Amino acid sequence: MSFVIDAAARIGMVYLRVSNMERSLAFYREVIGLRVLSQGEGTAELGVQDSSAPLLHLREIPHAVPRPRRSGAGLYHYALLVPDRKSLGLALRNLIASGIHIGQADHFVSEALYIADPDNNGIEIYRDRPREEWERDEKGHYVMGLDPIDWEGLLAEAGDTPWSGLPVGTTVGHIHLHVSELPTAEHFYNDVLGFELVAQMADSALFIAAGGYHHHIGLNVWAGIGAELTPENAPGLDYFEIVLPTEVAQMALFSRLQAASVPLQTNRGTVIVRDPSGIEIHLIVQSQAPH
Repeated sequence: MSFVIDAAARIGMVYLRVSNMERSLAFYREVIGLRVLSQGEGTAELGVQDSSAPLLHLREIPHAVPRPRRSGAGLYHYALLVPDRKSLGLALRNLIASGIHIGQADHFVSEALYIADPDNNGIEIYRDRPREEWERDEKGHYVMGLDPIDWEGLLAEAGDTPWSGLPVGTTVGHIHLHVSELPTAEHFYNDVLGFELVAQMADSALFIAAGGYHHHIGLNVWAGIGAELTPENAPGLDYFEIVLPTEVAQMALFSRLQAASVPLQTNRGTVIVRDPSGIEIHLIVQSQAPH
């Protein structure tokens, strides 16, 4: 692959459709530990305590048609990366207290908890192990597993510290998408946008990243090969941001997209594009993103 995306590229805000704003806000405050930073007519932006940078944008859609998980292309989960293991332990303790169903996995590079919001939008809360502990296989791919998490160890890390929500330093670490098929998705994200393939799960999932991360984007066909995009009248993913460090890095992607004849729009410095499954992506520059 000749073109590589800027090493500082990262995932920015995630924009979701929800069916009941009041219910969603209660969930995100009490279960996840985010706080409302701003609220408008049928919309809200959420972030962490003592920070003005939103991580999540919610949009209430009228007469929403509920859909089960894995029923179309779009969001599998978005992932909130906490800064340390104690923060993950505190989040786990609060999730247990809430009574919500919790999935979990030790991926070797990270420890992860999996839940879903009231509209079945998937959420991961995770912490990374130090990069020097990440291992690669003979192909140069990261070795990622599905071992059981050290549940008791995480709770011991939390100790008796009061829970006050997700801490400063929490970011959207990655996003994982259901796509219609892998070959076209791989071509778009790797060959056009320039993300690097860092791991693969048989013929059903790919993990891609910038700057040597274990993955910024997951791509899978677990909703079925040929799955259609989740419709606008159902809860799900509106779009997500890829944040570039400079306008030069953004223009490099703009040129790549044009050269590949990918339809795109621009709006106030944002490049708007859809991947082959129809998932909308906004390419923005760091200076546009909230700090």
